[in-house]
Amino acid sequence: MSGILPGWLAAFVSGFDLATPWLLLALPLPWLAARLLPRARMEGGALRIPGTLAVGTGTGVDIAGRGRRRATLVWGLWIALVLALSGPRVVLPATALPASGREIMIAMDLSGSMERRDFSLDGETVSRLAAVKRVGADFIRRRAGDRIGLVIFADQAYVAAGLTFDTASVARALEEAAIGISGRSTGIGDGLGLALRRLDPRDAALPEGRPSRTKAVVLLSDGANNAGQTAPKDVADLAREIGVKVYTIALGPRDLADADGEQDVVDSETLRTMAQTSGGEFFRVRTTDDLVRVAGAIDALEGGRAGGPPLPLRRDLWIWPGTLALAFAVALLSARRAA
Repeated sequence: MSGILPGWLAAFVSGFDLATPWLLLALPLPWLAARLLPRARMEGGALRIPGTLAVGTGTGVDIAGRGRRRATLVWGLWIALVLALSGPRVVLPATALPASGREIMIAMDLSGSMERRDFSLDGETVSRLAAVKRVGADFIRRRAGDRIGLVIFADQAYVAAGLTFDTASVARALEEAAIGISGRSTGIGDGLGLALRRLDPRDAALPEGRPSRTKAVVLLSDGANNAGQTAPKDVADLAREIGVKVYTIALGPRDLADADGEQDVVDSETLRTMAQTSGGEFFRVRTTDDLVRVAGAIDALEGGRAGGPPLPLRRDLWIWPGTLALAFAVALLSARRAA
């Protein structure tokens, strides 16, 4: 059959099925009712017209033709209605999402220094935040199949998006982040601490036969820790204890070690120590190109995604016989009014 039919039609036929095929047993019910039920007896008088007279005037032909048309409409209505109720549908091929079982929290610095315009994007000078939004949102969307969350930190830390498979919503939350909503200082320790609390270590070991989840935090900062209640080094020790890797990104052209009194410079040494303590990686970013390369590197380090089992994607087709049944009903009603 597949060699005779066109490719698209063969795929349609092979994927076609009915949700409730047993309803097709109702198709002969009107015929059985007409055969088995007693006919209603005509009451009252009637004028009998001789057959020769009826044929001569055409009345018999018209009556017989109208009867056949009405029977056709009734049967068409019934068949289309039964087909609609049987739930015709077609199974379509579905592309499986990549899956890895990873949980990744993005912890992003939203302090006032992120307003500095020392990055380039599409040939224009932009703020650090604008560059991070562009590259970070693209990184998040590429992680389809993972659970991703977003923590924003400045004076205080808060969860902008909880862990979810809906990577598009997390990317939108990053793109909508605005400086000032959580202060203008830099609380790196509090930001990492809140991200770790969202990565529950109790489900790191799953039942036998299922791979354990890999948990990681990607922390980006362009400053030095000057706010919050916790020291970054202490929180990095906690990350090591619960088995969460921390990837730190030092953003900005100048380091605190050689700043010579300059403001809004990044504490690279602290971020490097945090990554090494937790078993993660440290990245130094001075330009947008560096940021793009780092996003690709972290994506590769947290790779290993494979196609999950495809789920059947069914498209319901009942609307077509349902529409046909409605058309037969309208035609039947019009024929009765015309008679």
